[in-house]
Amino acid sequence: MANTPYPESYYAASANAVPPRPALQDDVETDVCVIGAGYTGLSSALFLLENGFRVTVLEAAKVGFGASGRNGGQIVNSYSRDIDVIERSVSPKQAQLLGHMAFEGGRIIRERVAKYNIQCDLKDGGVFAALTAKQMDHLESQKRLWERFGHTQLELLDQRRIREVVACDQYVGGMLDMSGGHIHPLNLALGEAAAVESLGGTIYEQSPAVRIERGANPVVHTPQGKVRAKFIIVAGNAYLGNLVPELAAKSMPCGTQVITTEPLGDELAKALLPQDYCVEDCNYLLDYYRLTGDKRLIFGGGVVYGARDPANIEAIIRPKMLKAFPQLKDVKIDYAWTGNFLLTLSRLPQVGRLGDNIYYSQGCSGHGVTYTHLAGKVLAEALRGQAERFDAFADLPHYPFPGGQLLRTPFAALGAWYYGLRDKFGM
Repeated sequence: MANTPYPESYYAASANAVPPRPALQDDVETDVCVIGAGYTGLSSALFLLENGFRVTVLEAAKVGFGASGRNGGQIVNSYSRDIDVIERSVSPKQAQLLGHMAFEGGRIIRERVAKYNIQCDLKDGGVFAALTAKQMDHLESQKRLWERFGHTQLELLDQRRIREVVACDQYVGGMLDMSGGHIHPLNLALGEAAAVESLGGTIYEQSPAVRIERGANPVVHTPQGKVRAKFIIVAGNAYLGNLVPELAAKSMPCGTQVITTEPLGDELAKALLPQDYCVEDCNYLLDYYRLTGDKRLIFGGGVVYGARDPANIEAIIRPKMLKAFPQLKDVKIDYAWTGNFLLTLSRLPQVGRLGDNIYYSQGCSGHGVTYTHLAGKVLAEALRGQAERFDAFADLPHYPFPGGQLLRTPFAALGAWYYGLRDKFGM
């Protein structure tokens, strides 16, 4: 069987050392079989193990191979659609549950890092940067909204204040969320995997799920083995393929591109981001950036619908970086990569159950780092018979993309073009 390595990236090059994990080559029995060793799967496994379940995790490649090990590394609260949008389409009780959960994922990450001593360069502080007065008005409304749900670690930044936290002349203001922050995302996943194993969980790498045999005691088949379980958690997200056709119909993999500079040195790094906060702008097609532990700048942005890999990632992202930081014109780019996230039409995560014993969560739509950690807790609660928070997500309406799988990519790209014009002209 072919061994799938990590794609080349700064994260893979700077990952903490971990022991090799075997492929599944026999038949095993467990309480819960988790498909996917990204954040959703690892978070689910940890919460289940802490509550006495036997857990086996199947990973098609390596721990954190997908979006969990390739993203921008930013801890951003809420969802890709904010709570006020959710409130307009659900009951008051459901809105309250979803609103309070919107800030839980970041707390779970910090608890995991502390409890299991995970070395992942955790830093506090995230900035939403406004490029227009209209975006600044939205941030003021967002601050009031988030505070209504008890989230108070927020500070509005005027034009003078935002210059103190980021050396970029584009912004008219912003909002600082001190419960936001950033991490080395692959090292977070690797640390969580080690925590899973420390509690008696088993992780098989290079073991893709190729078929699910549904029934009272479902069986997950891999090329060389199978896992019989009481429950299955499907956590493959953008890398699930067509394993579960019902889920593939209502979502679309999308690619995002990231570059990483050579080390900038302490002086230049501190000049760019004096407090070492991470930053994302308020555009629909947003740019995001932060410093690494060794003082490089990671800069990401752009979306490729349908998850194709662009031929020249640096050519797409470097101009965006230089627009924000022209002072980096002579700085070399050491790494450039792409990774897929799963987009839903509503831009809200899809959570549910197939039959009595197959649970799933997918479709973070670009807000996955915090949501996936919450999802693991919510899925574990449901398996323990506490389904109120699970149901709050499961009851959200979801629809297939117009035109089905054949036309979803051009339709989504057309929508992104429209929103890109809105960003450009302040519409």
